[in-house]
Amino acid sequence: MGHAGAAAAAVRYLGPRPVEALPRPELRCVREDERAPVDQSEFRRVLGAFPTGVTVITAGPAGAADPPAGFACQSFSSLSLVPPLVCFMVGRTSATWPRIARAGAFCVNVLSAGQGDLCRAFAVSGADKFAGVAYDPAPVSGSPRLAGVAAWIDCTVHAVHTGGDHLIVVGRVDALGAAGTGEPLLFHRGRFARLGGD
Repeated sequence: MGHAGAAAAAVRYLGPRPVEALPRPELRCVREDERAPVDQSEFRRVLGAFPTGVTVITAGPAGAADPPAGFACQSFSSLSLVPPLVCFMVGRTSATWPRIARAGAFCVNVLSAGQGDLCRAFAVSGADKFAGVAYDPAPVSGSPRLAGVAAWIDCTVHAVHTGGDHLIVVGRVDALGAAGTGEPLLFHRGRFARLGGD
């Protein structure tokens, strides 16, 4: 009897069995007047132990007179395979986010190990972040796709949710690509890092 035959025999022997539903957990929302019993500096120190990749979220001009928009972002993640969704978090006071929201689309640029200076340029506010930066338009949204990145993900804004002092932005992936070589830029304990502990 092969593997398929053994599996079929096991199914016949076990037969259909009723599955008892687990009790639903009681969900509780944190009230607006509740304060977390955690010091902010301790929160940052402990969460800094979790290494993250570094991205730059970019969007093309919403109008002819608008410049492109972009900001450095550590809080990026894949979210769903079907449909293909990703998400990032942005501060509710961000001056860049409204410009990305108006564009309705964005490109996630996953930075390579040697792009720390590029990340710093996009982490400041009020400056021309694209001065001297090489990029081309992402294929669907036209958002800036930065040169030399490890990967890029071209997205349409799918949903926006509130999350405390941040917004959770969900993007539907329209196109993507990766260089396939080189290492990513990482952020750990308040500084840039590389794979291999450099």
